[in-house]
Amino acid sequence: MSTVILLSLAVMALALCLAFVRLFRGPSLPDRVVALELFSSVLVGIIGVVAIATDVPSLLDVAIVMALMAFMAAIGFARFLERGGPRDD
Repeated sequence: MSTVILLSLAVMALALCLAFVRLFRGPSLPDRVVALELFSSVLVGIIGVVAIATDVPSLLDVAIVMALMAFMAAIGFARFLERGGPRDD
C-alpha cells in the first residue's frame, strides 16, 4: 500500500507543478482561473492521500474546508469576470 501512496503523491506533485506553471504562463485570465482551481483540487487530493497514509481523519476536515474555499473563490472570479472585470482574451 505504501507504494501506491507514494506513486499517487508523486503523480499529484507533478500535476501540482504543471498547474503552477500554467498559473503563471497562462495566456489569458480565464486560463489562470482554471489553473488555480486545478491547483486547489490537487492540493485537496494530496491532503486526502496524506490523511489515508497517516491515518489522521481530522485532515479530511481540512480537505473539505479547503475544497469549499476553492469553490467560493472560483465563483468569486466568475462573478468578477461576468461584471466586466479586466480580460485579456
